[in-house]
Amino acid sequence: HRISGTNSTYAGEVERLLKTLNHLHMHTTSIMGVVKALRDDLKGGYIHSLVELVHSDVFADFLEMAQHLCEAAYKDAAAVIAGSTLESQLRGLCNKASIPVEVPKADGSAAPKKADAMNSELAAAGAYSKLDQKSVTAWLDLRNKAAHGKYAEYAQEQVLVMVAGIRDFIVRNPA
Repeated sequence: HRISGTNSTYAGEVERLLKTLNHLHMHTTSIMGVVKALRDDLKGGYIHSLVELVHSDVFADFLEMAQHLCEAAYKDAAAVIAGSTLESQLRGLCNKASIPVEVPKADGSAAPKKADAMNSELAAAGAYSKLDQKSVTAWLDLRNKAAHGKYAEYAQEQVLVMVAGIRDFIVRNPA
């Protein structure tokens, strides 16, 4: 489930085998066949690339929207959309690197981890370089300025550079 997802063909086949074959010794060989097929598909790049392609397509749509808005003189909305796309990518990278995306609260519930914290932890874990970490910090700062009404503190050109930078970051660091 962690590697291919709970709705994958691999997970479905293992579930089917566990239900149809009653004794452990009867389904172990068949399950090993599924695991070997999954391993081979991972080695061949088939599993990873499909998930990453879906993510990149979804994020590309949001970044295209942000770029269009910025070019139409809506830099503030563009900055917020691009920044939200970046934060979603950081969450995906955290999941990929097994870094928690929530922090426990005193009452026992959980709160979403701040984007800055995810950025620091991802760089510390070697998910991407310190240079990328600094770029992400700058983009998050610009997004926060847009989200908090500090519109005069950044320019339309900076938002266009931000969108292009986030696009490049997502391509180089697939989640």
